[in-house]
Amino acid sequence: MSTMQVEVVSNEENIYSGEASFVVVPTLEGELGIYPRHEPIMSLVRPGALRLTVPDQKEEILVAVSGGVLEVQPSKLTLLADVAVRSEEMDQQRAEEAKKAAESGIHEAKDDVSLAKAHVALAAAIAQLKTLDYLRTHRK
Repeated sequence: MSTMQVEVVSNEENIYSGEASFVVVPTLEGELGIYPRHEPIMSLVRPGALRLTVPDQKEEILVAVSGGVLEVQPSKLTLLADVAVRSEEMDQQRAEEAKKAAESGIHEAKDDVSLAKAHVALAAAIAQLKTLDYLRTHRK
């Protein structure tokens, strides 16, 4: 089985570092599926679920990403995420509450900094909700 090295890094920590045989990334143009030996590309990432198929592992690894930059080389994929959270660390109720708080923060923002922070928080909450929805619909 052919694999590629995958690095997923957020502003705060290294989320995943290892091999994958297939990766699905939510980009601005739609979901992008990447196999080893893919042509080099760079793309902006939108909020959603990053899905990693790892050799010898039955379940996909899911990571909620709120945005960022993707770089693909034939043997390596690097995703620099604004915010990234592994699926096992997510909670539906907390994500919904975070989304409501971020939406409220957008409406109540008094300056550009507060507005930008609220938009980042909203993107992170949306990414988690999309990932949890994917889990609900694809894993029985």
